Amino acid sequence: MTTNNDVRLVGYARVSTDDQDLALQIDALENAGCKLKHIFSDTASGAKSSRPGLDSCLRALQKGDTLLVWRLDRLGRSVRHLVDIVDDLGRRGIGFKSLCDGAIDTTTASGKLIFHVFTALAEFERSLIQERTKAGLSAARARGRKGGRRRIEASDPRVRMVDKLAAEKKLSIQEICATLKISRATYYRYLAAS
Repeated sequence: MTTNNDVRLVGYARVSTDDQDLALQIDALENAGCKLKHIFSDTASGAKSSRPGLDSCLRALQKGDTLLVWRLDRLGRSVRHLVDIVDDLGRRGIGFKSLCDGAIDTTTASGKLIFHVFTALAEFERSLIQERTKAGLSAARARGRKGGRRRIEASDPRVRMVDKLAAEKKLSIQEICATLKISRATYYRYLAAS
């Protein structure tokens, strides 16, 4: 495939587990015009927020470059995350193409239109989730239920243990938390309940 010499193609590939192979994606990116030195990769679940390969890729991209991925699901953790990444790329003057999702190419007018439809769908999905959450909370309140954690009672054995250890003053707060395997916030919550 011939590419415009002014456009640097940068690729990103991701597989979810060590059992999977990146070769298919890397071959496709190379066939599309990416040089191997400009292909970044991760072996991590899409749901994980820590993806060093993606972070390096996004830092390496410069104005005028185009980011290529094999498929959309290789880039974003969710539709919202994908939209945020591509919007950021657009603001930086960087194009985006998905090789297997043919119409997704923000370097063309029709590709931009398709991606704006994606953006609208992500916003719609977010609004629906917010509406359902509000409706669920209202329905729960109408049935007399309150949200949040259940109030912990002073008679709870965990509260009594924290109270006893704190009163003895033999251990630091950190040591009490480590011994009981609780966080500092939980420690203070138990103290307040006693």
